[in-house]
Amino acid sequence: MKKSSVGIVGAGIQGVCISLNLIKKGFNVTLIDRDDPGKISASYGNAGHFSPYASVPINRPDILVDVPSMLLSSTGPLALKWNYAPKMIPWFLQFIKNCTKKKMMHTAKYMHQILDLALPAYDELFQDIDVTGLVESKGIIYFWTDKDLKSRELEINIRKELGVKQQLLTPHEIHDLEPHINKIYHGGILYPNAKHARNPKKILLKLFDLFLKKGGNFKKQEIKNINFSSDDKPVLTTEESSYTFDKAVIACGAFSKKLTDQANEKIPLDTERGYHVHFKGHDHLLSRPVIFLNRGFGITPMEQGLRVVGTVEFGGLNNPPSNKRILNLVNNAKYLFSELSDHHDEWLGFRPTLPDFLPVLGPSKKYKNLFYSFGHHHLGWTLGAISGKIISGMIAGEKTNLDLSPYSSQRFS
Repeated sequence: MKKSSVGIVGAGIQGVCISLNLIKKGFNVTLIDRDDPGKISASYGNAGHFSPYASVPINRPDILVDVPSMLLSSTGPLALKWNYAPKMIPWFLQFIKNCTKKKMMHTAKYMHQILDLALPAYDELFQDIDVTGLVESKGIIYFWTDKDLKSRELEINIRKELGVKQQLLTPHEIHDLEPHINKIYHGGILYPNAKHARNPKKILLKLFDLFLKKGGNFKKQEIKNINFSSDDKPVLTTEESSYTFDKAVIACGAFSKKLTDQANEKIPLDTERGYHVHFKGHDHLLSRPVIFLNRGFGITPMEQGLRVVGTVEFGGLNNPPSNKRILNLVNNAKYLFSELSDHHDEWLGFRPTLPDFLPVLGPSKKYKNLFYSFGHHHLGWTLGAISGKIISGMIAGEKTNLDLSPYSSQRFS
């Protein structure tokens, strides 16, 4: 019997995890990307967090009051490229509609459903590769000053309701855990079940090599068009050639919209532009990732040094990087660690985000052989393995006890 063929667009953490899961199920898999895996993508430049606790979305009632002041603050976590503002208006209007308590709780519930399974799904994949020294299980700390305490309470209470393990920290306890941070904080919380990657790109490449070893194919080409044959099979066209598959998956993050538009499906996908810099040779200053909530940025100790990540900038895929945002990260890092010297490796990446802060997982509205896995916003890295499991199960026609309807693209039609 001939194996079913599946074409996957996007060789980031989503695409690679989907491909591995499909190969395990006996499919013939081709992974297609215009770049080598992990080159400069979000799967390379992310914060490296495995965050199973992060179910509370950004769309919540209190955020609307904060947005104007965030946009005006030079140290704040939010920025807008004004030339992109007109294009963002429809997205923002949908976002505002999703900021009710009811919608927030809906998102939190269904993010929790998949986040709860996220780390076990990685454990399965990691059985086949050596991640010694690349994954650390020391939890993640969030801390804050005594401003904006209402938002903190809201998050803590929702996570409690969902049964997330969390441990409130006094300033003294924060100092005991991370003695090198300047004492600017008044309180914090430890998520003990969280883990972090010491080098996300190395992990991605190990998974990709495993995919090749197990018989997967990789084509370094850019998909220009998606069409369908008379019997509804997806036809993916690059400048060099054209490929017909039994089924296909669009998993190219913030770049997915170009292809879903071609499939006549209007999904309001946009991008939150995120930045990082490294302070080389300083990773001994931290034992685990920390996030300073007031300024909306985080620092992760990695092989490359301290990786400082954060800021959300709305500005689409084509605007150049903003020096102001880079400077903001550098200054914020030095606010926590006075001894930091010059930074390295300025990076800009694109987080694919939908206005309700749930990903799109599942078949397309119009074509039964086309599947989607994108829109994981800040949690693409955390949700790679479980998304791979869910999508491969859908393609194989397996039954599941998960409620997958909230992730369907049909919620936007």
